[in-house]
Amino acid sequence: MVQLRRYLVAGLLVWLPLGATFFVIRLLVRWMDNSLLLVPQAYRPENLLGFAIPGLGVVLTLIILLFTGLVAANLFGRKLVSLWERVLARIPLVRSVYSAVKQLVETMLSDGGQSFRKVLLVEFPRRGLWTLAFQTGTDQGEAQKKTGRDVINVYIPTTPNPTGGYFVLVPREDVQELDMSVDDGLKMLLSMGAVVPDHPQMDAPESA
Repeated sequence: MVQLRRYLVAGLLVWLPLGATFFVIRLLVRWMDNSLLLVPQAYRPENLLGFAIPGLGVVLTLIILLFTGLVAANLFGRKLVSLWERVLARIPLVRSVYSAVKQLVETMLSDGGQSFRKVLLVEFPRRGLWTLAFQTGTDQGEAQKKTGRDVINVYIPTTPNPTGGYFVLVPREDVQELDMSVDDGLKMLLSMGAVVPDHPQMDAPESA
């Protein structure tokens, strides 16, 4: 029975990661295949060839992104985007959502941005309990003035689903910065602590 259990565990270690990876990739491909809806009905692959081609939407999505970036990078494109943003700014609900998402994307994709670049250790939800968190910013704002302290913008994700979580302003002195990468931090969160990244052991103190 011990040998049988070991074989079963070994099989699970092979197939579960493969299955999860396949599921996520298939979900992304299906989501991007929806871009084919932009193509007129008569020119879609299933009508021209008689069958659908999985993943063709990924190619179309990349082409659309590259073409949009090419247009937006020149002078005419920037003026067009500016005009479009002024139109959106006149719509009450849309302007709030659009501006918030745009600032978030610009911050995360910026080379000099600080969002999700550091893994932190903070006491949450009370003193004495520690959890992993990600630094999202250190910009000075009204919160800094009202609290009178140097606070850091921190995102504390839930586990095993890191897309949900809490936004907390934590004093800098109450934050411990970890050496692990963001990828390692996500692995630890997704595994609920079962996967702990390797860390070089600290040198033992010299004996007196």
